[in-house]
Amino acid sequence: QVQLAESGGGSVQAGGSLRLSCAVSGYGFSSYCVGWFRQSPKKERGGIAGINSHGWTKYIESVKGRFTISRDNAKNTTYLHMNDLTPEASAMYYCAATPYSRCTNLLEKNDYDSWGQGTPVTVTS
Repeated sequence: QVQLAESGGGSVQAGGSLRLSCAVSGYGFSSYCVGWFRQSPKKERGGIAGINSHGWTKYIESVKGRFTISRDNAKNTTYLHMNDLTPEASAMYYCAATPYSRCTNLLEKNDYDSWGQGTPVTVTS
């Protein structure tokens, strides 16, 4: 397993942007799939975006065209750029990682075995 630490959350007005970072420590980051998930009160944690070791990405429909996931293997870091944010995006955001061999669905939380502690995002209207 690897260790993950999210950063970059905060409060932003509707229509604004944030960039979340997920720093991963441990061996073999370049061979891991990484996903971003979010959870708000009374809602189950759900996948937003994921990226595999080849750079292939997957998004939920509601964020396509506004959110971008990327990775920098030299820095062992994955990013989630979020544009045109709406109040509905307010949640705790988590990153997760799993070896490529276990990565069958980038947006399925049960595929991931290492998680960060989360970073909060609040979008005000």
